[in-house]
Amino acid sequence: MAHVANFKEAGFDSLFEELNWRGLITQSTDRDQLAQALNGEPITYYCGFDPTAASLHVGNLVQLIIMRHLQAAGHHPIALVGGATGLIGDPRQSGERTLNPKEIVAAWSERLKSQISGILEVDGGNPVRFVSNYDWTASMSAIDFLRDVGKNFRLGTMLAKDTVARRLESQEGISFTEFSYQVLQGNDFLHLFDEYGCTLELGGSDQWGNLTSGLDLIHKVRETNVNVFTSPIISDSQGKKFGKSEGNAVWLDPEMLSPYKFYQFWLNQPDVEVAKLLKVFTFLPKEEIARLEACIATNPGAREAQRTLAWEVTSLVHGDEATQQAIDASSALFGRGGDLHAIDAQTLESALDGLKVEDSRHSAVFAKAQPGERVSEAGAAAGLFKSISEARKTIASGGVYVNNERVADAEQTLAEDDFLHGKFALIRRGKKALGVVERQ
Repeated sequence: MAHVANFKEAGFDSLFEELNWRGLITQSTDRDQLAQALNGEPITYYCGFDPTAASLHVGNLVQLIIMRHLQAAGHHPIALVGGATGLIGDPRQSGERTLNPKEIVAAWSERLKSQISGILEVDGGNPVRFVSNYDWTASMSAIDFLRDVGKNFRLGTMLAKDTVARRLESQEGISFTEFSYQVLQGNDFLHLFDEYGCTLELGGSDQWGNLTSGLDLIHKVRETNVNVFTSPIISDSQGKKFGKSEGNAVWLDPEMLSPYKFYQFWLNQPDVEVAKLLKVFTFLPKEEIARLEACIATNPGAREAQRTLAWEVTSLVHGDEATQQAIDASSALFGRGGDLHAIDAQTLESALDGLKVEDSRHSAVFAKAQPGERVSEAGAAAGLFKSISEARKTIASGGVYVNNERVADAEQTLAEDDFLHGKFALIRRGKKALGVVERQ
């Protein structure tokens, strides 16, 4: 795992100053008290991740990055993978969650732990501690839960929580199950306070009500103060929730979103968003981020800030090798050199699948072909030419390539070896027009 600079190495006087500069603190308990806790002797902190899906997404990545900042500063992390709360799910802004079977939640828990282990240090002198709230919740009877935990919560306070209030005003309302989620999360904080001396909880800004439930519970039953703070829900310049596209999250699991598509997601961020994203999603020093921000203004065409952002985040999540493969695939596909035969099958298919959706910079037309078919005919079928005669003329002028190799003969046919991994051959006209032929 790559070294992550602590706040001093990143050019800040304190951890609180760095988190504040990066825009990673929105709501919090008393800011002076929080700053004192973050800048003082090592404390134990936690963040919860519910296995309500098979993977974490970029919204969860914000929390993991904050946890890594604190870990690099010497504070002790606890990652709570909610084996109990994952069976329920925290209340959404609208609509009840689907309750998943226990065996699915258990399997998803293991996948989430693996992803978290890729971001946080798991070895050395300050490793992350994994816990599951199922371990201390499952043994409680309903009577125990109501007597020992529920009696400390007041209905008026629970009803006033933002998400609960919004759901109560909606047509679908809210079930008692989801309404009780804040009690379970509050009890988690109390348990971790008692068991590990945990005095800080992190979460997204939509979790504020759940976070303060634990804070209030500890204050009431242990008569002491602890801290919570939330990070912002990242949105784009139009106010759209970041990482969502037609309901599809940007997943961290490579089986659900390939490293190539993950890299392209960051590479395609608009200039107006990049400086903010560099602060939130990378550990780069502020001087380097300032330099990249200046590059956006002086030489936007170079897209150095986007390429840096894409490398930093993709390598953090998927590692250097997978990130370099994504870069090599992009370079080879779009005519900037590189051996297409060297691209592994999964990366190639992912890259070509991404081309099926036309965007402002790259697109491709797909057609069927087979070995022995003339390149001119396959190129015309892929929409690169209006006619076969136009294709032959373009070949004669040296403007047609198969898998980045110039086609010299208008009668040239597609060979077995031209189909990469036995499936696809790429025909390019000039520098930008790309056609993909899939073996029949």
